[in-house]
Amino acid sequence: MADATPTGKSPPAAEDEMQRGILLALAAYGMWGFFPAYYKLTASVSADFVVAHRIVWSVFFVGLYLLLRNRGAEIWEALTTPAIVFRLCASAALIGVNWLVFVWAIGQSKVLDVSLGYFINPLVSILIGLIVLRERLYPLQMIAVGLASVAVFLQALWTGGLPWVSLVLAFSFAGYAYVRKVTPVRPTPGLLAESTLLVPLAAGYLMLTASWGMDSLSLNNLPVLAALAGTGIITALPLIAFSGAARRLPMVMIGIMQYIAPSLHFVMAVFIWNEPLESSRLVTFLIIWTALAIFTFDSYRRYQASCRKAALEKV
Repeated sequence: MADATPTGKSPPAAEDEMQRGILLALAAYGMWGFFPAYYKLTASVSADFVVAHRIVWSVFFVGLYLLLRNRGAEIWEALTTPAIVFRLCASAALIGVNWLVFVWAIGQSKVLDVSLGYFINPLVSILIGLIVLRERLYPLQMIAVGLASVAVFLQALWTGGLPWVSLVLAFSFAGYAYVRKVTPVRPTPGLLAESTLLVPLAAGYLMLTASWGMDSLSLNNLPVLAALAGTGIITALPLIAFSGAARRLPMVMIGIMQYIAPSLHFVMAVFIWNEPLESSRLVTFLIIWTALAIFTFDSYRRYQASCRKAALEKV
């Protein structure tokens, strides 16, 4: 990072990079936030068909993007290194489950469950860090994870069952993030490699169902087919924007901005699609939001402390 000017302000180039990073992050999380609205366009198609199309079209559009950027070598390296392929198989399975449950939940008008899942996700990531990576859990993080556990328990108690959609989304995406963290592949080539590993299953499934006379590949509804093809584009665009944002912004800022997407899910579910927000569910959200506020405050405080320490070391 460039040094500050004598006046204490960041150089114009650094400020421009920060602003560009913020805009890219807003674009990425905004697009992810409007995913439920997009997948309402494919509500007439079953979730398994939608995910199969998403995999196939992701390979096409993400592959085209990387080839135009002359990054074919990254794809080849990812798919010809056994250790990387093994990890990408695991991440592909996790993201496949995540996509399937996500699309199914939207089709079943369970966008509030989707929102809750992605609000819980950062706290599940802390739990994975504690159990798998043996990371130290700080006191405020312990409180945040504890509150999330209480919220899930109360939701199960009040509704007579665990919010499995939210939990599957949270754990599958947190697990996916962990596997990708330990896999030495950049985000976009990694997505293409994962989709490539899944594409034989997806394409085979589409062809098999077409041979049975099912209309997954028919031309009877061109708007739906266009929306299915567009799943490849909407998968690629936010990831590309996020990659650019992650290179320009501190991780603590990325962490705070990630709540934009589930917040948009929540607003659309309640105010556009009129999903019922019972008092018990509202209490669950309030507890989760409190946990996230504690977690965000602790993350920001530690980030500020590390910046002050780094500044003192330069003196």
